[in-house]
Amino acid sequence: MQRPFGTSQMVSEALIARCQREEPKAQYELYRLLHGLMMSVCTRYERNEQDAVAGMNQGFLKVLTNLDKRRAEVPFELWVRRIMINTMIDTYRKNKERKAQETMETSVDESPAVEVNDYLRQMESEAFAQLLDRVPDMSRKVFNLFIVDGFSHAEIGDMLGISTGTSKWHVSHARHVLQRCIAQLAGKCAAKTAYQ
Repeated sequence: MQRPFGTSQMVSEALIARCQREEPKAQYELYRLLHGLMMSVCTRYERNEQDAVAGMNQGFLKVLTNLDKRRAEVPFELWVRRIMINTMIDTYRKNKERKAQETMETSVDESPAVEVNDYLRQMESEAFAQLLDRVPDMSRKVFNLFIVDGFSHAEIGDMLGISTGTSKWHVSHARHVLQRCIAQLAGKCAAKTAYQ
């Protein structure tokens, strides 16, 4: 049977059963197996690494306490991923009043037309993650939910307590910021190549 979204079974049903019996060694093994998956989700929603780790640990606790509620037809890793996303969104909601809306720290000038597509082909995912850090916090979260995680604007609106139109605006704004940053970087790369 082919697993959706290219996921492969990392966690055996036997290990899940041992975790349901609250065996500490099994819980640690599960944590080790899922750490990369959980951390990759959490760091997409939280810039601060300590907060991302705290969210990951909070989400893992939810995984352990809700193992008996998981539907067998849902692949385990996708179920865990969804819990991590929901945990990070819940954390965001709780901290929304406390944190001031971030603004883009670096000014990005309009660049002349450059070969942005050439630059994108060479760009590594880590470099893209650094560019995504330039996007204001709320727009970055909405962009991740829509583009990376595949949620609809209506679902995002429900999760974050915003309208569908506001969700669409945040995705558009994030794309615009990313396009300007990429164009600026592509222009710098083209200038370096011209000098060599």
